[in-house]
Amino acid sequence: MIRFFEKDPYAPIQYTYEVSKILYHKRSEFQDIMVFENPHFGKILVLDGVVQITEKDELFYHEMLTHVVMCSHPEPKKVVVIGGGDGGTVREVLKHKSVEKVYFIEIDEDVIKVSQKYFPRVACGITDKRVQIKCMDGAEFVKRRSADIDLVIVDSTDIIGFAKSLFTKKFFHSVKNCLTRDGMYVSLSESLHFHKDIVIGVQETLRSVFPIVDLYTAPIATYAGNWWTFSIGSKQLDPREIRTKHKIRCRYYSDEIHSNAFLPRSMYQRLMTRKLDW
Repeated sequence: MIRFFEKDPYAPIQYTYEVSKILYHKRSEFQDIMVFENPHFGKILVLDGVVQITEKDELFYHEMLTHVVMCSHPEPKKVVVIGGGDGGTVREVLKHKSVEKVYFIEIDEDVIKVSQKYFPRVACGITDKRVQIKCMDGAEFVKRRSADIDLVIVDSTDIIGFAKSLFTKKFFHSVKNCLTRDGMYVSLSESLHFHKDIVIGVQETLRSVFPIVDLYTAPIATYAGNWWTFSIGSKQLDPREIRTKHKIRCRYYSDEIHSNAFLPRSMYQRLMTRKLDW
Protein backbone atom coordinates (compact mmCIF):
# COMPACT_ATOMS: atom_id res chain seq x y z
CA MET A 1 0.00 0.00 0.00
CA ILE A 2 1.31 3.43 -1.01
CA ARG A 3 0.95 6.20 1.57
CA PHE A 4 1.41 9.96 1.34
CA PHE A 5 2.95 11.66 4.38
CA GLU A 6 2.12 15.35 4.50
CA LYS A 7 4.98 17.78 5.12
CA ASP A 8 3.15 20.63 6.86
CA PRO A 9 5.78 23.16 8.02
CA TYR A 10 3.85 24.20 11.15
CA ALA A 11 1.97 21.10 12.35
CA PRO A 12 3.22 19.21 15.42
CA ILE A 13 1.67 16.05 13.98
CA GLN A 14 1.82 14.41 10.56
CA TYR A 15 -1.21 13.47 8.49
CA THR A 16 -1.04 10.30 6.40
CA TYR A 17 -3.20 9.41 3.39
CA GLU A 18 -3.63 6.15 1.55
CA VAL A 19 -2.83 6.61 -2.13
CA SER A 20 -4.97 4.62 -4.56
CA LYS A 21 -3.34 6.18 -7.60
CA ILE A 22 -1.02 9.09 -8.42
CA LEU A 23 -2.64 11.03 -11.25
CA TYR A 24 -0.13 13.87 -11.68
CA HIS A 25 3.24 14.82 -10.21
CA LYS A 26 5.49 17.53 -11.64
CA ARG A 27 7.33 20.61 -10.49
CA SER A 28 6.21 23.98 -11.86
CA GLU A 29 8.30 27.14 -11.91
CA PHE A 30 7.11 27.86 -8.36
CA GLN A 31 6.30 24.61 -6.54
CA ASP A 32 5.86 20.86 -6.54
CA ILE A 33 2.35 19.86 -7.71
CA MET A 34 0.78 16.46 -7.14
CA VAL A 35 -2.71 15.00 -7.54
CA PHE A 36 -3.58 11.58 -6.15
CA GLU A 37 -6.70 9.55 -5.37
CA ASN A 38 -7.68 8.50 -1.85
CA PRO A 39 -10.45 5.99 -1.01
CA HIS A 40 -12.21 8.41 1.38
CA PHE A 41 -11.45 11.94 0.15
CA GLY A 42 -11.37 11.28 -3.59
CA LYS A 43 -8.86 13.30 -5.61
CA ILE A 44 -6.44 15.41 -3.53
CA LEU A 45 -4.35 18.39 -4.66
CA VAL A 46 -0.97 18.75 -2.96
CA LEU A 47 1.42 21.70 -3.28
CA ASP A 48 4.95 21.43 -1.89
CA GLY A 49 3.96 18.41 0.17
CA VAL A 50 0.90 20.05 1.81
CA VAL A 51 -2.72 19.11 1.05
CA GLN A 52 -4.62 22.04 -0.46
CA ILE A 53 -8.02 20.59 -1.33
CA THR A 54 -9.82 17.26 -1.44
CA GLU A 55 -12.92 16.50 -3.47
CA LYS A 56 -14.82 15.45 -0.36
CA ASP A 57 -14.31 18.46 1.93
CA GLU A 58 -13.22 21.43 -0.21
CA LEU A 59 -16.70 22.90 0.13
CA PHE A 60 -16.20 23.78 3.81
CA TYR A 61 -13.11 25.85 3.11
CA HIS A 62 -14.26 27.55 -0.08
CA GLU A 63 -17.74 28.40 1.16
CA MET A 64 -16.49 29.84 4.45
CA LEU A 65 -13.61 31.79 2.92
CA THR A 66 -15.93 33.36 0.38
CA HIS A 67 -19.46 33.88 1.63
CA VAL A 68 -18.85 35.52 5.00
CA VAL A 69 -17.43 38.66 3.37
CA MET A 70 -19.62 38.36 0.27
CA CYS A 71 -22.76 38.31 2.43
CA SER A 72 -21.46 41.04 4.75
CA HIS A 73 -21.17 43.42 1.81
CA PRO A 74 -24.42 45.00 0.55
CA GLU A 75 -23.61 44.60 -3.17
CA PRO A 76 -20.15 43.33 -4.17
CA LYS A 77 -19.54 43.99 -7.85
CA LYS A 78 -15.77 43.80 -8.31
CA VAL A 79 -13.89 41.07 -6.47
CA VAL A 80 -10.21 40.17 -6.44
CA VAL A 81 -9.30 36.54 -5.70
CA ILE A 82 -5.59 36.11 -5.00
CA GLY A 83 -4.32 32.54 -5.12
CA GLY A 84 -6.81 29.70 -5.12
CA GLY A 85 -5.59 28.26 -8.40
CA ASP A 86 -7.97 25.34 -7.98
CA GLY A 87 -10.84 27.75 -8.77
CA GLY A 88 -13.05 26.91 -5.79
CA THR A 89 -13.16 30.45 -4.42
CA VAL A 90 -13.94 31.86 -7.86
CA ARG A 91 -16.78 29.34 -8.18
CA GLU A 92 -18.28 30.51 -4.89
CA VAL A 93 -17.88 34.24 -5.67
CA LEU A 94 -19.83 33.78 -8.90
CA LYS A 95 -22.87 32.52 -6.99
CA HIS A 96 -23.61 36.13 -6.06
CA LYS A 97 -25.82 37.87 -8.61
CA SER A 98 -24.29 41.28 -7.95
CA VAL A 99 -20.83 40.24 -9.18
CA GLU A 100 -19.80 41.90 -12.43
CA LYS A 101 -16.05 41.23 -12.46
CA VAL A 102 -13.68 38.76 -10.79
CA TYR A 103 -9.96 39.38 -11.05
CA PHE A 104 -8.42 35.93 -10.55
CA ILE A 105 -4.76 36.45 -9.61
CA GLU A 106 -2.78 33.20 -9.43
CA ILE A 107 1.00 33.26 -9.67
CA ASP A 108 1.28 29.65 -10.86
CA GLU A 109 -0.56 28.98 -14.12
CA ASP A 110 0.20 25.26 -13.83
CA VAL A 111 -2.04 24.97 -10.75
CA ILE A 112 -4.95 26.38 -12.76
CA LYS A 113 -4.37 23.95 -15.63
CA VAL A 114 -4.00 20.94 -13.34
CA SER A 115 -7.17 21.88 -11.46
CA GLN A 116 -9.19 22.30 -14.64
CA LYS A 117 -8.15 18.80 -15.72
CA TYR A 118 -8.47 16.90 -12.42
CA PHE A 119 -10.98 19.00 -10.42
CA PRO A 120 -13.50 20.22 -13.05
CA ARG A 121 -16.32 20.66 -10.51
CA VAL A 122 -14.10 22.91 -8.42
CA ALA A 123 -12.64 24.85 -11.35
CA CYS A 124 -15.96 25.19 -13.20
CA GLY A 125 -16.19 28.98 -12.82
CA ILE A 126 -12.76 29.85 -14.20
CA THR A 127 -14.00 30.18 -17.79
CA ASP A 128 -16.96 32.41 -16.86
CA LYS A 129 -16.97 35.62 -18.92
CA ARG A 130 -16.88 37.71 -15.73
CA VAL A 131 -13.52 36.20 -14.73
CA GLN A 132 -10.24 37.77 -15.80
CA ILE A 133 -7.20 35.58 -15.09
CA LYS A 134 -3.84 37.18 -14.42
CA CYS A 135 -0.86 34.95 -13.64
CA MET A 136 1.19 37.28 -11.48
CA ASP A 137 2.05 38.20 -7.91
CA GLY A 138 -1.14 39.26 -6.12
CA ALA A 139 0.75 41.88 -4.10
CA GLU A 140 1.81 43.58 -7.32
CA PHE A 141 -1.73 43.51 -8.69
CA VAL A 142 -3.40 45.27 -5.76
CA LYS A 143 -0.57 47.82 -5.55
CA ARG A 144 -1.48 49.06 -9.02
CA ARG A 145 -5.27 49.32 -8.50
CA SER A 146 -7.27 52.44 -7.83
CA ALA A 147 -10.03 52.35 -5.19
CA ASP A 148 -12.53 50.38 -7.29
CA ILE A 149 -12.52 46.91 -5.66
CA ASP A 150 -15.30 45.82 -3.30
CA LEU A 151 -13.64 42.69 -1.86
CA VAL A 152 -10.19 41.15 -1.82
CA ILE A 153 -10.15 37.42 -1.00
CA VAL A 154 -6.75 35.80 -0.42
CA ASP A 155 -6.76 32.04 -0.92
CA SER A 156 -3.07 31.33 -0.48
CA THR A 157 -0.94 28.42 0.61
CA ASP A 158 0.48 28.42 4.16
CA ILE A 159 2.18 31.63 5.28
CA ILE A 160 5.64 30.65 4.07
CA GLY A 161 7.70 31.14 0.89
CA PHE A 162 6.22 33.41 -1.78
CA ALA A 163 2.89 33.51 0.12
CA LYS A 164 4.53 35.60 2.88
CA SER A 165 4.21 38.73 0.73
CA LEU A 166 0.42 38.47 1.13
CA PHE A 167 0.53 38.90 4.92
CA THR A 168 2.67 42.01 5.39
CA LYS A 169 1.69 45.48 6.56
CA LYS A 170 2.76 46.81 3.17
CA PHE A 171 0.40 44.42 1.38
CA PHE A 172 -2.50 45.23 3.70
CA HIS A 173 -2.00 48.96 2.98
CA SER A 174 -2.15 48.22 -0.77
CA VAL A 175 -5.34 46.22 -0.25
CA LYS A 176 -6.96 49.00 1.78
CA ASN A 177 -6.06 51.58 -0.86
CA CYS A 178 -7.59 49.52 -3.69
CA LEU A 179 -10.90 49.01 -1.86
CA THR A 180 -14.08 51.06 -2.20
CA ARG A 181 -15.60 52.79 0.84
CA ASP A 182 -17.44 49.61 1.94
CA GLY A 183 -14.56 47.34 0.96
CA MET A 184 -13.37 44.30 2.90
CA TYR A 185 -10.49 41.85 2.87
CA VAL A 186 -10.37 38.22 4.02
CA SER A 187 -7.72 35.53 4.11
CA LEU A 188 -6.96 32.23 5.76
CA SER A 189 -4.92 32.64 8.95
CA GLU A 190 -4.06 29.09 10.04
CA SER A 191 -5.37 27.08 13.03
CA LEU A 192 -6.22 28.12 16.58
CA HIS A 193 -5.12 24.67 17.76
CA PHE A 194 -1.65 24.61 16.25
CA HIS A 195 -0.81 28.15 15.11
CA LYS A 196 -2.20 30.53 17.71
CA ASP A 197 0.76 32.92 17.50
CA ILE A 198 0.41 33.14 13.72
CA VAL A 199 -3.31 33.87 14.07
CA ILE A 200 -2.60 36.66 16.55
CA GLY A 201 0.18 38.02 14.34
CA VAL A 202 -2.09 38.32 11.30
CA GLN A 203 -4.76 40.01 13.41
CA GLU A 204 -2.27 42.49 14.88
CA THR A 205 -0.87 43.40 11.46
CA LEU A 206 -4.38 43.90 10.08
CA ARG A 207 -5.26 46.07 13.10
CA SER A 208 -2.39 48.40 12.23
CA VAL A 209 -4.05 49.09 8.86
CA PHE A 210 -7.83 48.52 9.03
CA PRO A 211 -10.24 50.19 11.48
CA ILE A 212 -12.35 47.01 11.80
CA VAL A 213 -10.66 43.62 12.17
CA ASP A 214 -12.27 40.32 13.15
CA LEU A 215 -11.78 36.57 13.20
CA TYR A 216 -14.04 33.64 12.40
CA THR A 217 -13.50 29.89 12.20
CA ALA A 218 -14.65 26.73 10.45
CA PRO A 219 -13.98 22.98 10.83
CA ILE A 220 -11.66 21.72 8.07
CA ALA A 221 -10.87 18.01 8.39
CA THR A 222 -7.80 18.01 6.15
CA TYR A 223 -6.04 21.17 7.35
CA ALA A 224 -3.57 20.97 10.20
CA GLY A 225 -5.24 21.73 13.52
CA ASN A 226 -8.72 21.32 11.96
CA TRP A 227 -10.13 24.43 13.71
CA TRP A 228 -9.28 26.81 10.87
CA THR A 229 -9.36 30.61 11.11
CA PHE A 230 -10.13 33.39 8.66
CA SER A 231 -9.09 37.01 9.23
CA ILE A 232 -11.11 39.99 8.02
CA GLY A 233 -10.11 43.62 7.57
CA SER A 234 -12.93 46.09 6.85
CA LYS A 235 -12.95 49.80 6.06
CA GLN A 236 -16.27 50.47 7.78
CA LEU A 237 -18.72 47.54 7.73
CA ASP A 238 -19.08 45.04 10.59
CA PRO A 239 -18.52 41.61 8.96
CA ARG A 240 -20.69 39.93 11.59
CA GLU A 241 -23.76 41.55 10.02
CA ILE A 242 -25.39 39.88 6.99
CA ARG A 243 -26.43 42.39 4.33
CA THR A 244 -26.98 40.34 1.17
CA LYS A 245 -30.48 40.57 -0.25
CA HIS A 246 -30.54 37.28 -2.14
CA LYS A 247 -30.09 33.65 -1.18
CA ILE A 248 -27.18 31.59 -2.47
CA ARG A 249 -27.03 27.82 -2.83
CA CYS A 250 -24.50 26.30 -0.46
CA ARG A 251 -23.99 22.90 1.13
CA TYR A 252 -22.55 24.23 4.41
CA TYR A 253 -22.63 28.02 4.68
CA SER A 254 -25.88 29.63 5.86
CA ASP A 255 -27.01 32.74 7.75
CA GLU A 256 -26.90 30.75 10.96
CA ILE A 257 -23.41 29.42 10.28
CA HIS A 258 -22.30 32.99 9.50
CA SER A 259 -23.61 34.33 12.79
CA ASN A 260 -22.00 31.58 14.84
CA ALA A 261 -18.66 31.40 13.02
CA PHE A 262 -17.11 34.45 14.70
CA LEU A 263 -15.29 34.02 17.99
CA PRO A 264 -17.36 35.31 20.92
CA ARG A 265 -16.12 38.82 21.68
CA SER A 266 -14.90 37.84 25.14
CA MET A 267 -12.90 34.96 23.70
CA TYR A 268 -11.52 37.17 20.94
CA GLN A 269 -10.35 39.67 23.55
CA ARG A 270 -8.63 36.90 25.51
CA LEU A 271 -6.92 35.73 22.33
CA MET A 272 -5.62 39.18 21.45
CA THR A 273 -4.36 39.82 24.98
CA ARG A 274 -2.71 36.39 24.90
CA LYS A 275 -4.77 35.06 27.79
CA LEU A 276 -6.03 31.92 26.07
CA ASP A 277 -4.25 29.18 27.97
CA TRP A 278 -3.69 26.51 25.34
